[in-house]
Amino acid sequence: MSGDRRLTLRQIEVVRAVMVAGSIAGAARLLNVAQPGISRTMKHLESVLGIKLFTRQGGRYMPTPEARGIFSQLQDVHKKLDNLQSAITLLERGRDVELAVGSVPSIAHAMVPRAVARLKKRYPDLRLNVELLKIEEAVDYLLLGRGELVCMSYLFDHPSIRFAPLASGTLVCLVERSHPLAACATVSAEQIAQYPLVGIEPTDPYGSILAGIFVAKNLNYDISIRARFGSTVIQLIKQNLGVAVLDSFTVADLGSARDSLVVIPISEETTFETYVAYRADVELSSFAETFVGCLRDEMTAGLHSTKL
Repeated sequence: MSGDRRLTLRQIEVVRAVMVAGSIAGAARLLNVAQPGISRTMKHLESVLGIKLFTRQGGRYMPTPEARGIFSQLQDVHKKLDNLQSAITLLERGRDVELAVGSVPSIAHAMVPRAVARLKKRYPDLRLNVELLKIEEAVDYLLLGRGELVCMSYLFDHPSIRFAPLASGTLVCLVERSHPLAACATVSAEQIAQYPLVGIEPTDPYGSILAGIFVAKNLNYDISIRARFGSTVIQLIKQNLGVAVLDSFTVADLGSARDSLVVIPISEETTFETYVAYRADVELSSFAETFVGCLRDEMTAGLHSTKL
């Protein structure tokens, strides 16, 4: 006897198909292949193993006495393969898996829900836990293992955390439809500074961009109402309480407020980058990687939609 006596999964399928069907033709139909391929596989196996696997009795292929023990084990192997395939199928749908992600509010407002919707189409049984985080909460969230990743509005140096780019965004001006600036195709920092500001916080990653422009142009500005979350700012502007400067991702989904609000591009350069943060010592799961891909696509599409 010579050659490798280890059976491949394909050879196991062929032998079992012949055993179940009782013929070469029947096995070929079960496996949806040509009969000559089944015959060649059987001859090769019997040559390598040095034993005859089947005899013909009454027109059917029957296991030989010496091969019955092999067939019994083949059935066990096939059952385990079926169970494995079932487990893989469930995993492909996300069954019994929970993906935990965190996000700063600006990305979580519209972009994360859109990405989750795309992810659920790919993994319909996947469970998700989405947490809204302050920027300063991101480190503990990751290092304490509460989630796999955090969607961030800026990056920083940390020995245990890595950052990967998500998408570029811009700042935009948001006003109520009856506001004097609503008729403008674009607005400048000088124009914005003439009105009470709502929500802008100079220490915020996005707020610091416009604050820097104000300082560079020696412009005085008045923050009349401070609000942490973009969704709150949107509702305040809906009441025509001033002018807001928000990121393009937050205003990508104004919902029912769209009819009463106007989004205006800012003439100065306000481009910024966003990132996904994750632990340096842990690889992202395939579910997390797919989520990040969905989020990048949605954020890119969201940015383009605000430019239309």
